[in-house]
Amino acid sequence: MTETRKILVTSALPYANGPIHLGHLVEYIQTDIWSRFQKLRGHECYYVCADDAHGTPIMLRARQDGITPEQLIADTQKHHQADFADFLIGFDNYHSTHSDENRELASSIYLALRDGGHITSRTISQAYDPEAKMFLPDRFIKGTCPKCGAEDQYGDSCEICGATYDTTDLKNPYSVVSGATPIKKDTEHYFFKLGDFKDMLEKWINAGHVQSEISNKLKEWFESGLKDWDISRDAPYWGFQIPDTDDKYFYVWLDAPIGYMASFKNLCDKSELDFDEFWKADSSTELYHFIGKDIAYFHTLFWPAVLDGAGYRTPTKVFCHGFLTVDGAKMSKSRGTFIKARTYLDHLQPEYLRYYYAAKLSSGVDDIDLNLEDFQQRVNTDLVGKFVNIASRVAGFIKKNFNGQLSAQLPRPELYQQMVDAGDSIAEHYENRKYSQTIREIMALADRANEYIAVEEPWAKNKQEGMEQQVHDICTQGINMFRLLCIYLKPILPQTVARAEDFLNCGELSWIDAQQPLLNHSIHPFKALMQRIEQSALDSIVEASKENLQATPQKTEAAAAPVEPIADEIEFDDFAKIDLRIARIVKAEHVEKANKLLRLTLDIGNETREVLAGIKSAYAPEDLQGKLTVMVANLKPRKMKFGTSEGMVLAAGPGGKDLWILNPDEGAQPGMRVK
Repeated sequence: MTETRKILVTSALPYANGPIHLGHLVEYIQTDIWSRFQKLRGHECYYVCADDAHGTPIMLRARQDGITPEQLIADTQKHHQADFADFLIGFDNYHSTHSDENRELASSIYLALRDGGHITSRTISQAYDPEAKMFLPDRFIKGTCPKCGAEDQYGDSCEICGATYDTTDLKNPYSVVSGATPIKKDTEHYFFKLGDFKDMLEKWINAGHVQSEISNKLKEWFESGLKDWDISRDAPYWGFQIPDTDDKYFYVWLDAPIGYMASFKNLCDKSELDFDEFWKADSSTELYHFIGKDIAYFHTLFWPAVLDGAGYRTPTKVFCHGFLTVDGAKMSKSRGTFIKARTYLDHLQPEYLRYYYAAKLSSGVDDIDLNLEDFQQRVNTDLVGKFVNIASRVAGFIKKNFNGQLSAQLPRPELYQQMVDAGDSIAEHYENRKYSQTIREIMALADRANEYIAVEEPWAKNKQEGMEQQVHDICTQGINMFRLLCIYLKPILPQTVARAEDFLNCGELSWIDAQQPLLNHSIHPFKALMQRIEQSALDSIVEASKENLQATPQKTEAAAAPVEPIADEIEFDDFAKIDLRIARIVKAEHVEKANKLLRLTLDIGNETREVLAGIKSAYAPEDLQGKLTVMVANLKPRKMKFGTSEGMVLAAGPGGKDLWILNPDEGAQPGMRVK
């Protein structure tokens, strides 16, 4: 064993404005497994998190629900913590960014940055809602795209054509808060001078604190220049007031990561831990952040710069992960694959999902897929058919024939030692977050254990006279191989292993316990540790996750947008000019450096067209290839920043992830006109 390490681990803070779903759980399960592994190895490891409880969406959601923001975040946190606890996420502390600790830390960090010359202020012009009497973020303004004419688009970009623009360019703009037409109004804002930390950040990034995929992306941001970061918002705003101001508040992304520190500070105040030991600039402890790749910008540029500027240590490493798809596609409410944590828990054990995610996760930032058929088969085969099966095959003989007492010897000590030696490789995979390789190695050991029992056939020897000692030794060997697998799987299956520890009568297992087998030891009667996943449970989860979109009004994270008036009438002759054609998507690909565009190659029968479509937030390229859709075929080609678009595909939905291209029946043929 190596020297004991002191480790602080965090996951990104869930926003206090909605329930936990299976996509969120990729991160918390990944982090929890790593934290549990470190503790199993004997290290001093603390895993903290908190609800992200500030920002305009929470303020408006509370107003919409007729409650205070405090009540909203308290209710949400209660549900979050229940979901996490039932998924066996072992936080050492779970707190809130709306806390005294966070207020004090955010203020002191800001003042340190200000006094160090890293804060500047200037007057900017922003959209203002004259009825709600508040400044509006771009996402709280909608209108008609000035480029393609698509309606109901956000104030900074069009999700249909991918164009970006200033809010002032939006046609027919309205506030999603009140429906009023925004006006322009000057206001003073405070900015963090990120450029002051260019050299420090380049050195930090090149020192291996981030994954190579993230490092490459960061180089693009450096090339485009590190811009000042607006860290202030105007009243009314739900958050902490900036020191020495009357109506300015910290932008939620300023105090949210400080929430990691605040949660740990709260833990320190309840225990004998030393906060400064973990956060001082020259700390010898380790700090790790697990986050989604979509928030890498904040955690690998702003956050280390803020910490450094305020005199604190920077993260040892920031681990980014990908997103979750279900059955190869984005989670969908209509298909029942947008699954909430509680819906899953109503039907299945949490460890099934913990195991499946582990079997899929690597150290990279690739997305992972929850294939429900594969999920069922893998859990039933690996956990029930292999792992648990080892104990169930031999425990009965120990209880019935030997009064629950294990033998004094192993018949194959070299086989046991081989499984012990495999622990070094398994530990290395855990440490490097290569969980899928961990699972492969553990299941290979489970196969060897099952093969040993199958070859030795204790059930056959038990019927032969004079074979009692051999049966005793064989079954003892099987129990000890099962115990080794329990140690290796404990970070992933803590609940099942706890029941196995009771069966083995061995106390809480740690990694070092693998070195010595259990001999001359009394065990308890064996009880079934896991049940197979039945198809009916999966069907129930999918059915319970489907939403009746007509019966259930959809809520936005802010207030519901007012119904837009119907556009000005047009003549039938104008409408008749639109040539709608069936098109097959023969190729779909990402557009380099474009956040929202996909490049589609469309077959419309007698020719192919290239269309730039702002649907990247809703579709991955591989989801689209081969599908039929509908396009406006006689739209004049338009030059865009990333190329020329030779038409437009039709889509419906509120935008973002909830956007669906029209998908005709397969009986349609490319080139057919839609009438």
